[in-house]
Amino acid sequence: MYRSLKSSDDNGEDDGTKDIKSADLISSVPLEIPPGDHKLQYCYWLWYSRRSPGKQSVQPYDQNLKLIGSFGSVEQFWAINSHLARPSDLQSHSDFHLFKVGIKPMWEDEANQRGGKWIVRLRKGLASRCWENLVLAMLGEQFMVGQEICGAVVSIRFQEDIICVWNRTASDQATTARIRDTMRRVLNLPPNTVLEYKTHNDSLKSLKADTSHISLKMESSHNQSSKEDTTSNNNCSS
Repeated sequence: MYRSLKSSDDNGEDDGTKDIKSADLISSVPLEIPPGDHKLQYCYWLWYSRRSPGKQSVQPYDQNLKLIGSFGSVEQFWAINSHLARPSDLQSHSDFHLFKVGIKPMWEDEANQRGGKWIVRLRKGLASRCWENLVLAMLGEQFMVGQEICGAVVSIRFQEDIICVWNRTASDQATTARIRDTMRRVLNLPPNTVLEYKTHNDSLKSLKADTSHISLKMESSHNQSSKEDTTSNNNCSS
């Protein structure tokens, strides 16, 4: 997940990260913060994920998540961040997930089930600067919404990049509006930039619909193949 992350992700080398099952064990152990460090209000997990295009329906999402590390002070954050590849240098379909300790970057996590996320789509080349600004705003508690912020994600894609902020309560319109306005300010977005809010429940419904569609296509393809095999066998026996 560090500077060599771009290559080690594909060649099967051990990158020193932990899978999502390890996070439960890690979260049960208090994070030690050295004396003299500038303590943050919350402790955070930093995750990385990457999936190959076309494989999203084959490999479960949580198997792609790798825990890079955790931190609870300004100094610990920079110790990790200084070794990371910048988002713009990552391969397509890669993501960084910064979430409070105890909250996994998954819709199904208890803290996320009733929440949603603000989505901003960026043209290529802006992800690194915007991500750093957003992360520093989160760590510095600039959103001023208490425990509502669950985490943030930067997603590198082929034609655009995406930044999201996840919050706990999708139905709290005043809080979601404050999060949106803070994102506009810290990312220095033009006034005409469109931000989309999507509940995790809606995201889950969309995923289930897509999965059902893929399953139907696979079943149809299998049935067609079976018919062709039957026809071939009949021709051979005639």
